[in-house]
Amino acid sequence: MVVDSLVAVFGLVATGALFGAIYWDAIRVDVSRPLLWAALAAGTFAVGVGLYLFVPTAPMTGILLTANTGLVLYGFEREVSTEDDEPAEPGELPHNSGK
Repeated sequence: MVVDSLVAVFGLVATGALFGAIYWDAIRVDVSRPLLWAALAAGTFAVGVGLYLFVPTAPMTGILLTANTGLVLYGFEREVSTEDDEPAEPGELPHNSGK
């Protein structure tokens, strides 16, 4: 019972911190719709915590995948929005052109 309460408190604090961090980063690197990405990442994390707390038969792999889905999708969007628009040069790695 005490462990569930600690997980719930951690989940609430971590969800708020995750929302703030994603929103700040999305504004910093100029990702479109920062509020949407912050809500998506924090929302899927909160659903993962909720599954852990309220669905005792949920497999841990499903809980972890649910909690990480928003972060992974934001990471993909961040990578796409920060990459160069120039075509790749043969024999060079991305982000290392001209260095």
